[in-house]
Amino acid sequence: MAYLTDQERDTRMEQVRKLLRDQKLDMALVYYDEFNIGNGWYLTGWCPQFESGAVLVPREGSPMILGGPESEPFAKLDSAVKETRNFPVFMVPNEEYPNAVISDFPMLFAELNRTLKSIKRIGLVGGGRMPADCYRQIVEGMRDCELVDITDAFVRLRYVKSEWECAQIRAAFQLADCAYEAMKAKVAAGVTEIEVAAAGEFAARSRGATGFGFSAIVGSGLRSNAVVPTASSKPLVAGELVMIGLAPKVQGYAGVVGDVLPVSGSYTKRQQECLRHLKEALRLTREQLVVGRKGREIDAPARAYFNKHGFSKYLVCPFVHTIGLHEAESPFFGPNSDDILKPGMTVCVDVSFFGHPEFYGTRIETGYEITARGAVPLSPAMDRRFLA
Repeated sequence: MAYLTDQERDTRMEQVRKLLRDQKLDMALVYYDEFNIGNGWYLTGWCPQFESGAVLVPREGSPMILGGPESEPFAKLDSAVKETRNFPVFMVPNEEYPNAVISDFPMLFAELNRTLKSIKRIGLVGGGRMPADCYRQIVEGMRDCELVDITDAFVRLRYVKSEWECAQIRAAFQLADCAYEAMKAKVAAGVTEIEVAAAGEFAARSRGATGFGFSAIVGSGLRSNAVVPTASSKPLVAGELVMIGLAPKVQGYAGVVGDVLPVSGSYTKRQQECLRHLKEALRLTREQLVVGRKGREIDAPARAYFNKHGFSKYLVCPFVHTIGLHEAESPFFGPNSDDILKPGMTVCVDVSFFGHPEFYGTRIETGYEITARGAVPLSPAMDRRFLA
């Protein structure tokens, strides 16, 4: 069952073909794997396990998936692109597949020249994330072609979400709300970080989550300094704060929640003060989520607030990023960003600091859909909590 609808697939393929026409390219090769899932998923609603691959999109004709034999039947069942070819460079190293039909790039190049007549210029997406041997084989196998990096232009196609995409993201934030309540209820002295993570993951999976944007973040006490600590067997200790985060996915699209909770059930006065600073920075940033604002303008007020109160030295991440197929993806609206906020974008306000001598690491995070009328909370519940 494909996560991606035919209408969404066809619209996106046409956007890519327009990009090819505009740049006088004959086809695009879009690399992806389990760690760099977004660009391939955008066209297929699918990603292989164990193997890597690429989506080939000709300026005219049918797209195909270049992958490995273990992914081929999986793609034919679940991908929105069904035609496949198998290549050693995308396969599990040293594994044998005696019944599979295996190709290489010279064979593919010859096939494409027969069907598409002439291949001279190829747009490459994700070349910077591609293994060196894969890049070498493409260059050598298509030695008579010019390779043009179109990664930035392709990624920009993903900036503004369709209504279908927004619907998946809103559903994912609903799952994040459920996961948050389950994790919050589990937090108590003596409970392990893994148990807190399991409560959130079960709450999301049991309600239909198709995956997660990152491994569950649970870091208590000093472990919260790790920025994105995965849950460990460490028991929670009374008096500590525990930083939690989870990013359930629906049809491949992520929601998220992040918060810092008191293990003892209530915040101390000093912990309340810490949370008040985080909330104020979130409020200041949320006010900047106005169509037409640049990243550097959005970032400035909370950064000034952190400077005033001595938290800037503990900053690791800017305050706003986009959310979609990845929990954090381009554009990132940081202090040097000239990216402009547009209607149809979905963004997260992610306020954090790490390495503080008293509070260690902290984070609060929730998301907003950008409309001409303003920022609409993707989680009304978390928006109310953080603005209270």
